[in-house]
Amino acid sequence: MAITASVPVRPIQLAIIDRATRLFPGIALCLLVTLAAAMLQEIERRLLGAAWLESLVLAILVGATIRTCWTPHARFHDGIHFSAHTLLEVAVVLLGASVSATTVLKAGPGLLFGIAAVVLLAIVASYGIGRLLRLSHRMALLVACGNSICGNSAIAAVAPIIGADGKDVAASIAFTAVFGVILVLGLPLAVPLLHLSGLQYGALAGLTVYAVPQVLAATAPIGAVAVQIGTLVKLVRVLMLGPVVLCLSLLTHRLDRPFGNSRPAQKLPIHTLVPWFILGFLGLAAARSCGLVPTALLHPVASLATMLTVISMAALGLGTDLRLAARAGGRVTCTVVLSLLILGGISYGLIRLLGLT
Repeated sequence: MAITASVPVRPIQLAIIDRATRLFPGIALCLLVTLAAAMLQEIERRLLGAAWLESLVLAILVGATIRTCWTPHARFHDGIHFSAHTLLEVAVVLLGASVSATTVLKAGPGLLFGIAAVVLLAIVASYGIGRLLRLSHRMALLVACGNSICGNSAIAAVAPIIGADGKDVAASIAFTAVFGVILVLGLPLAVPLLHLSGLQYGALAGLTVYAVPQVLAATAPIGAVAVQIGTLVKLVRVLMLGPVVLCLSLLTHRLDRPFGNSRPAQKLPIHTLVPWFILGFLGLAAARSCGLVPTALLHPVASLATMLTVISMAALGLGTDLRLAARAGGRVTCTVVLSLLILGGISYGLIRLLGLT
C-alpha cells in the first residue's frame, strides 16, 4: 500500500496569517506617519510656494515627535522594525537602478580610497577624544565606530567583539538616533555655506551621515546627483565595517580581557559583515550600467524606492526618543559632537583634495 505524503498547507497559511497580523499594526502606524508627512509637505508647498522640508525629513520629525510624547504598545514593534529594516533594505536595492556609471566614474577612484582613509582617521580621532574625556575603552570604541562607519549597525557589530554591556550599547544607539536626525536636518545648510555642488554635497553626506536611509533623506532635497553619489559613498563606507570588526576581533583575541572588560569577546560570522542589500544594490547598479534594466522601468522603480524610503523614515522616527540623549551624560555628548565635527572636517578636506566638482 503506497503512502502519500501530505503537504502541510494549512500550517504554512496560518504562519503567514500570523506574521501578517503581527506586522499590520506597526506598518499601519508607519503609513499614517507617512501620510501625515505627505500632507505637511503639500501644505508647505501651498503656503510657501515650495517644499523646503521634503516628506522624507518630515516623516522623521513626525515620527520622532510621536515617539517622544508616546511609547507605542508592544503590538506595534514588529511592524515598525519591519518597516525600518526590511522595507528599507528593499528600497536600497531598488535605488541601485538609479545609479549611473557616469556618476560613479566622475567621482574617481581616489574617492574610494579616500573613504577608507576618512573612516580610519575618524575612528582613531574619535576614540582619542573619548579617552581624553575619560570614557571607558568600550564606550569610546562604540562611539568612534558608530560615528565613523554606520551608526547603529556598527555599534551592534562591534559590541559583542569588545564585550560591551547593554547600558553602553543603549546609550550609544540613543545618541546615533538623535544626532542622526540632527545631521539630516542640518547638513543641507552646508550647500550654501560652503558653496557645494550636488556631487560635493553627496560625497559629504555619504561620508558623515550615519545610516543609508538618513543619507537618502539628507541628499534628496539637493538633487539626483547628490542622492546617487551619497548612496554610493555611504555603501562603500558601510563595507569598511568588515575590516574594522575583523581587526578588533583579532586584537581582542590576543588579550585575556578585551579592553579591560571581563565579558568574553565574541566572533561574528563573516557573511554578516556584508549585508545582502549592499550586494543587491551593487548588482542592480551594474545591471543598469550594462543596459539590462529597461528604461521604462526606471521611473516606477525609483518611485517605489522613494515611497518605501519615506515609510522607513517614519519607522526610524518612531524609534527615536529624543529624551534618551539627555540621560547619557555630558561626556558622551561632548565626545559625539567633537567626533562629528572632526569627521566633517576630514571629509570636507578630502573633497577639496580630490577636486570634486
